[in-house]
Amino acid sequence: MLKSVVRAVGAAARLSSASTSAARVLPLSYPALRSPSPAITRPFARSLWLLSNNGASSGYRPKLFSSKVLSPSVSCGCGGLHTEGDKAFGDFLSDEIKEEKKIQKNKSLPKVSGGWELEMNGTEAKLTRSVSGEKVTVTFNVNNSIPPNFEEEVEQTQQKSAEEEPEIVSTPNFVVEVTKQAAKHSLVFDCHFPEDEMSHGEGEEESDIFAIREVSFQPQGDSEWKETSYNLNTDSLDWALYDHLMDFLADRGVDNTFADELTELSTAIEHQEYIKFLEDLQGFVKCN
Repeated sequence: MLKSVVRAVGAAARLSSASTSAARVLPLSYPALRSPSPAITRPFARSLWLLSNNGASSGYRPKLFSSKVLSPSVSCGCGGLHTEGDKAFGDFLSDEIKEEKKIQKNKSLPKVSGGWELEMNGTEAKLTRSVSGEKVTVTFNVNNSIPPNFEEEVEQTQQKSAEEEPEIVSTPNFVVEVTKQAAKHSLVFDCHFPEDEMSHGEGEEESDIFAIREVSFQPQGDSEWKETSYNLNTDSLDWALYDHLMDFLADRGVDNTFADELTELSTAIEHQEYIKFLEDLQGFVKCN
């Protein structure tokens, strides 16, 4: 009973902070959004994107270099424009890529314990496992998975040393789909990482680090969330029912340990994709 009460209070606090509606995520169709959460992190070094005063969200892009047009190189067959700014931009990207590779914690993607198998499709990841005839699928997308308030932390710590700089963590929304062999519909959970966690005193049970936003039955094999199916929103859900839903997921391997490992995996994927983007951008600017 104490466990249920503690979880109920935790759920109420989490769900109140997650009242803003977010796009749903389903495998291969909907991108995962972002919500901050303390998890596995890596050093911050994205001067290209976030270290300007106004940041990416404002639409401001600082003009770093002049743009005097140079004569196109005879050896270059791209036919594109070449400027002094392009050359300086390419040199900057070279340094940026070296720094990102230097701080990269995972050269290969970390494993998720519990027999989960990983399948990648660009920035989308799918984890699957079988439990006594049931198939459990967890899908997330690393796009937009960096917390939106991260830029504020950067501004507050710009004067600190490199060792004290904030670290980046990817906390994507994720969808859990539970499929039974004899059923025509799958039970689908739309989950996220709340911004705030409840603090507990000594001896109290640890709160859940992820929360369920919505639950729905969806036709098996469909990649799109059908709005004609009833969606159970957990904002005003009875605490006992919510507690059972969380236990249902935990019994199938989706618990706090899984959520921690998911953020570690997502952070590693996001970092790899970021480095690849910088390399592609460098090749485009230099016309390689």
